[in-house]
Amino acid sequence: MSDALDTAAKPIKKPKRVLPERFKSYKGVWVFIEHEHGHVHPVSWELLGKGRELADKLGVELAGVLMGGDGDEIRAITAEVGAHGTDLCYLAQHPVLHDYRNQSYTLGMTELVNTYQPEILLLGATTQGRDLAGSVATTLLTGLTADCTGLDIDPSDRSLLSSRPTFGGSLMCTIVNLATRPQMATVRPRVMPMPARDPARPARVVEHALQLDESAIVTKVLDFIPDARADKPQLPFADFIVSGGRGLGKPENFQLVAELARTLGAEVGASRPAVHAGWADAERQVGQSGKTVRPKLYIAAGISGAVQHRVGMEGADAIAGINLDPGAPLFDFANYALIGNVTELLPALDKAFARRLATARTQRAQAHEEADRGEV
Repeated sequence: MSDALDTAAKPIKKPKRVLPERFKSYKGVWVFIEHEHGHVHPVSWELLGKGRELADKLGVELAGVLMGGDGDEIRAITAEVGAHGTDLCYLAQHPVLHDYRNQSYTLGMTELVNTYQPEILLLGATTQGRDLAGSVATTLLTGLTADCTGLDIDPSDRSLLSSRPTFGGSLMCTIVNLATRPQMATVRPRVMPMPARDPARPARVVEHALQLDESAIVTKVLDFIPDARADKPQLPFADFIVSGGRGLGKPENFQLVAELARTLGAEVGASRPAVHAGWADAERQVGQSGKTVRPKLYIAAGISGAVQHRVGMEGADAIAGINLDPGAPLFDFANYALIGNVTELLPALDKAFARRLATARTQRAQAHEEADRGEV
């Protein structure tokens, strides 16, 4: 997260308000560990990395919250929770929790919160996380900030500073919960960096026996149908992305983006205006109302770089912008700026990358041949 958008790092003017006495005992940072059929969603590990930072600033423990059915499959995840930076893991197992259902998981989470009283609870802004966060916040009568792009701590009163775009992505705001606990926030996948894994790091496991009754849960799981997305773009996990915007001028010019992406072995992305114009599918939209990405290289062609788009791609290791306007907001945070006609620069880049990659492949092939002959 860049300093320009991380408004949580700036002083926040807040009204004078004293936290009610009953909430002053709430301590600790929690992260909900989202999993399905034995696989943990990567956003949970990303949140543990940010949670570790917040917990250290507060001088408290970081805990993962793991709920699921009986069996060793769920218990085995606790080791990974520790390896990603936690001090402890709350483990709640019950047959009713074998599959995610809003009612059963809300009952379980609210019981855990009321019992152990954390001051902060973070969840991934996934389909499951959003569903659970809203119902838990409503049940606990506490505040929830959704789709955050920045999280920090105000040392003056230990409050969580939750930053996110607002007014259609044109402004950034920081939301603070001064009256209730826990302070809740959701964060989309790939917004936070993945923390380093330390398999030797131990984590205490606190097992909690939940009192749940299947007959009291109104929804029933009849079957599990996997989401077949093998042929769909996986932008959040791509290492290289080439995105196009309305600056390309006309829909047929979007093919220039696809050609460069094909040369680089990259995914194709798009800005919101390009998607709304019908130049690209909605699944390829990058930004606040699209996908959040964190590639090694992000090339933005004909994209101005407004906040709405920026929050979805500024986590890239390197950003190259192509725009005719030298004053485009994109150039304020891009690592490389190519100022000129995008329809001329894209083909030139495509040819340059193709030549460079061909040379690299030839050199590697020669090196392998020499190695096979025993010359190296």
